Amino acid sequence: MKNDFICGFVGLGLIGGSIARALRQFYPHCRLVAYDINPNALSAAVKDGVIDTALTEISDEFSRCDYIFLCAPVSENDKNLKRIKEIISPACLLTDVGSVKTDIHFNIKEAGLEGQFIGGHPMAGSERTGYQNSKALLLENAYYILTPCDGIPKCTIDSFKELISSLGAIPLVLTCAQHDYITAAVSHLPHVIAASLVNLIKDSDSSDGIMKMVAAGGFKDITRIASSSPVMWQQICLTNRENILTLLDSYITSLKQVRKQVDASNEADLYQFFDEARSYRDSFINTSSGPIKKSYSINIEIADEPGALAAIATILALNQISIKNIGISHNREQEDGVLRVEFYEEASIEKASHILKAKGYIIYQR
Repeated sequence: MKNDFICGFVGLGLIGGSIARALRQFYPHCRLVAYDINPNALSAAVKDGVIDTALTEISDEFSRCDYIFLCAPVSENDKNLKRIKEIISPACLLTDVGSVKTDIHFNIKEAGLEGQFIGGHPMAGSERTGYQNSKALLLENAYYILTPCDGIPKCTIDSFKELISSLGAIPLVLTCAQHDYITAAVSHLPHVIAASLVNLIKDSDSSDGIMKMVAAGGFKDITRIASSSPVMWQQICLTNRENILTLLDSYITSLKQVRKQVDASNEADLYQFFDEARSYRDSFINTSSGPIKKSYSINIEIADEPGALAAIATILALNQISIKNIGISHNREQEDGVLRVEFYEEASIEKASHILKAKGYIIYQR
């Protein structure tokens, strides 16, 4: 693939910034231009050497692009598409990064741009938002779903798949309807459930906050995604409403069934309920390629005493292993090891485990 293409970004937040970083890493001679309402994001991207040109509006500069990525909030798509339609080159491929595809496909058709649009959804993310949290590694081993409009030539689709693969992601072609139902099940509904669980504890807790104080282990794991952007998830619920409602109804029905089993003290059915879930969950591919990113972490048995944490951090730093997060677990519910260390990439797990075991530490890989 040629290395001197021009790529434009409308929006340079977490996802747009991460794609731009990946393009800069793998195609150092490409030219990247970006528009964002946040001048700090643009100036930071220029300072980082990620983008070449920062724009304060969607200008004619975008008419020279071979690719344009729509990375602004979905609520801005209508306005942005009207301007892009006025300046986009017929040879330019237009794409987006939204978590819901039916809505953008409708808007693209209304704008008359379906002849050059392939919907995109990199199924990678973070609880943190904004360009300042973007990184090229965000796309690594993540499924990147593509939803081409009808009539897009196969060679165009194959070329875009090649570009996405070269950034470390795994392209997967679906229809927009398939995409929206699948992501409603494996991403959108889980975020609704996580937020509802957190709010349940908030509303049920005592005035002295005992529930919040002891919430750890399993509860923190299954509600981690509740820390995501409320604006983004508000928009997802509004734009993928029907699919979320359908699956939410099914989930409510399943909860009612479990309630009956608990109420009846039905030992056999309760065992089957948890056993089937465990077996199916254990069959999942253990990679970071889903919409809810895997956490690369290990737990370590250490004494909860001064200097213990610093010793681990020093050993890892001396061996060039970057730490994303580190902390003592004072509540050990469902946790092996009192120290949890989280890394940026999967390769660090084995390296860190080998080094620390050689130093006599007991390691538990999650």
